[in-house]
Amino acid sequence: MKATRARKTTTVLALILSAFLMPHISGAAETVEVVLDQATLMKLPEKVSTIVVGNPMIADVALQSGGLMVVTGKGFGATNLIALDRSGAVLMERSIVVSGPRGKDTVQVYRGVQRETFSCTPNCERRITLGDSADYFAAISGQAEARNGAATSGGAASAKAPAR
Repeated sequence: MKATRARKTTTVLALILSAFLMPHISGAAETVEVVLDQATLMKLPEKVSTIVVGNPMIADVALQSGGLMVVTGKGFGATNLIALDRSGAVLMERSIVVSGPRGKDTVQVYRGVQRETFSCTPNCERRITLGDSADYFAAISGQAEARNGAATSGGAASAKAPAR
């Protein structure tokens, strides 16, 4: 009876220890959490030569001086990032998880299956977010593109000379 109890105790302790040690032994990737349409900074190890992003539709990276990298959330989901040296050795591996906006500043309105998103900081204004209905998304992105076009051309894009 005592031998059985000792074996059970040993087994339980072994399982607990393996749960704590396995991530360190297997080199499991740490997770970087990013909010959609936002960015976060990461410090890169020295001698990075190549950076690979598993799915660039989920996250994008931009290298900065000083060994920094900007990770931007592009789409919902999870992907991975691998940093290699010149010989192809893995210097760093991270999981990247991109989630939706957090907090009370975003409101989603459903009209049947159609969804519209509003950013309420401090007043509610239309905001396009992945998953919004196609018509709403197209209308808002069209307005944003027209505004950006007018801003970059000094207003010439929106003001056409009348035909004579």
